[in-house]
Amino acid sequence: MTSGTEETLDLAALGEDFTRDPYPVYAALRAKGPVHRVRMPEGADAWLVVGYEEGRAVLADPRLSKDWKNAAPDLGVSQVSAGTTMLSSDPPHHTRLRKLVSSKFTPRRVEALAPRVRETTDALLDTMLTAPGRRADLVDALSFPLPIGVIGELLGVPFLDRDSFAEWTGTALGSPDEGARQEAAAAMSQYLAGLLRAKREQPGEDLMSALIHASDEDGENLSAPELMGMAWLLLVAGYETTVNLISNGVLALLTHPEQLAALRADFEGLMENAVEEMLRYDGPVETPTYRFTSEPVDIGGTVVPGGGKLVLVALADANRDPGRFPDPDRFDIRRDARGHVAFGHGIHYCLGAPLARLEARIAVRRLLERCPDLTLDADPAALAWRTGMLIRGPRSLPVRW
Repeated sequence: MTSGTEETLDLAALGEDFTRDPYPVYAALRAKGPVHRVRMPEGADAWLVVGYEEGRAVLADPRLSKDWKNAAPDLGVSQVSAGTTMLSSDPPHHTRLRKLVSSKFTPRRVEALAPRVRETTDALLDTMLTAPGRRADLVDALSFPLPIGVIGELLGVPFLDRDSFAEWTGTALGSPDEGARQEAAAAMSQYLAGLLRAKREQPGEDLMSALIHASDEDGENLSAPELMGMAWLLLVAGYETTVNLISNGVLALLTHPEQLAALRADFEGLMENAVEEMLRYDGPVETPTYRFTSEPVDIGGTVVPGGGKLVLVALADANRDPGRFPDPDRFDIRRDARGHVAFGHGIHYCLGAPLARLEARIAVRRLLERCPDLTLDADPAALAWRTGMLIRGPRSLPVRW
């Protein structure tokens, strides 16, 4: 057993190579052990957990708190999201919030969105296919507008200021500048407060209206901070993961032509599993939101001190652990990818996973059906990637057809 006295690895110093392809770095760390002290690109020191078994165990460990009140005061980063969210609370508060929203965010409600997702996808592709030179940025043309449009309609805010929203969330979730992150978060919080006021004054049949009027078993409604947190979480998490699931998935297919050909030959038989392999191979969340030690925790023989130390699980590495997924760096849409942790594990497992899967299946299939000669219009090594360790995906994805 060790106390993790190794030298801190500065991930920011690894530069763009790490941002573009963090997998070799994580694999090298995993070869040395499951826990490492690192300095995040965001500037804070953290205890990084690599490997599948250790990572999965940490995701479900109740000794690691999600509540920012339990974070060490000298952490070096602060909470970005406004209000109180399920991702920044522990039981029993988390249990109450999750139960309230899950009762409204049902599989039936999600599945009922399928026709609208197809309609929106085709409308976006109609526009994309008129682009001059038969070239487009897939992020701008499909990956971004589809999920933000769907979640906006689901929540009853179909006329989001999408450009501003994308800029705010991109900065809040990925900028290495703490001041810029907080400024973007404040702007988005002010915007969401206005949306909530409008929903109170003119409620509809949408999810946001339902949450405003939802009450738990004791008849207690969501408080103002809880509503703000829910709006933040559902809008941001409701599209950010799907944007990058679609972009990363299409990139993987276009850089593995034999897998692309196999999928084209059997959409019915392979599409669902292909999405699971996209999630495993290069998922949209590199590390989940923060966890803090409430007491000393032994992780794979390393004792991480208590007192609110920051613990990060490398989801990206857990899904590339050869102990769980043989030949993990190979993209194989026929692989049994079940058990991946792209959406987390335990009580904080992503509530929106069914919606993300639905949108990815429809979007990728319709894109490939309507663009039979789709190809990448850039050197993969030249793509610019999102910064930070939370969201993983290319900033743009040039394609041609």
